[in-house]
Amino acid sequence: MGRMGIPVPTPAGRRMTRTESLSAPGARLLGLWSLLSGLPGGSRLFSWLVGRRAPYTGTIGAHVRALRPGYARVTLRDRRRVRNHLDSIHAIALANLGEVTSGLAMLTGLPEGIRGIVTGLSIEYFKKARGTLTAEASIALPQVRGEVDQQVQADVRDAQGELVARATVRWRLGPMPAK
Repeated sequence: MGRMGIPVPTPAGRRMTRTESLSAPGARLLGLWSLLSGLPGGSRLFSWLVGRRAPYTGTIGAHVRALRPGYARVTLRDRRRVRNHLDSIHAIALANLGEVTSGLAMLTGLPEGIRGIVTGLSIEYFKKARGTLTAEASIALPQVRGEVDQQVQADVRDAQGELVARATVRWRLGPMPAK
């Protein structure tokens, strides 16, 4: 069972143990995605679970649309809760969207026994963000033998496909400590 009581299949079809789940968080995410994404409302439930696991991230109500190892596509609906005083989507909501998108791409690409933590985030804004936004991130991971920094870019585009913002997230990757 997963952390929230949901069974999490492994790619081989057997259930993942808690230790395996912690040593391979990306496999756990992908297992849950594969279990839920094909069901009616499943991608919404998956997105809600991601928001429950990372409560601050959940405040923007992002919706995971595609997930595979090293790739994520996430949308954000324009609504009052994420707007600023200029009647556009708030800059920090855009940063949050970029960070969660980079995180899903990074975590699903990590091999077992490797962990990642955000050590830096920068964002460039190109135009006011209005309407439904789509963020995409993809990563080809380097070989991780010791601690290494890896940058992931998440591009945020509006419904017309125009670049609204680009988040660059620096991740520190390294082996998980022995217990």
